[in-house]
Amino acid sequence: MRSSSVAIVTGASQGIGRATALRLAHDFSAVVLAARNKDELQKTAAGVNAAGAESMVCALDLREPQLAENLVNKVLDRFSRIDALLNIAGAVPQIDLFKMTDAQWEDGLALKLHGARRLTICAWDALKASKGSVVLISGSAALDPKPAFAAVAAINAAIIVLAKAFAEQGIKDGVQVNSVIPGAVMTARRRSFFEKWAPAHNLSIEDAMEKFPEEVGIARFGKPEEIADLMAFMVSPAAKWMTGASVRMDGGEIKGI
Repeated sequence: MRSSSVAIVTGASQGIGRATALRLAHDFSAVVLAARNKDELQKTAAGVNAAGAESMVCALDLREPQLAENLVNKVLDRFSRIDALLNIAGAVPQIDLFKMTDAQWEDGLALKLHGARRLTICAWDALKASKGSVVLISGSAALDPKPAFAAVAAINAAIIVLAKAFAEQGIKDGVQVNSVIPGAVMTARRRSFFEKWAPAHNLSIEDAMEKFPEEVGIARFGKPEEIADLMAFMVSPAAKWMTGASVRMDGGEIKGI
């Protein structure tokens, strides 16, 4: 796929987004890196370039409605095509259902759901032209909602539905669309969560991180690189017949069928 192929990765400044961008640099000739933190994006870009792909850094906040179209236009001006779009950006506040404000709900929706929705729509014509692929990232909370993570669960569930709706149109237009449902992946953001959660439960950070996998019924935390490998497969020629799927990779956390 590497010959004249372009992938856009949002949330590419850290965690799963960075790992995915670095992984795709082995398959695509160019990887477009989108997130808010330019300095961190530059670090990702260095890794993409070292892997032999061309990088393009786009420091922007996709919560702003007009910036999705701006990003797509910049990519097309430089590369004239888009072959894959991986919507990974978006952190949703983990606040109890009865305490979360309307503003916090709106902020959670703004990037992970609406930012991905707008960017996919803006890139759609280019993806039709290339017979390209889209992946949206959800999360296992969508399948096991709890009051403490209600917004995470609700927004992740909405992303699964959104991906299936895009996939239905994609069957007609030749655009492959799927979603990924990762479980407990150890990223800087997850460690930050434990740094706040552990003291509130009279635990050290290390003890909290050690106990968590056992409590949710998994052997260990996932690695960003493992999700990145899955993402790379989902936009590869080998997975082209897969569309409308929600692929769960969670170490066995969700036990239901």
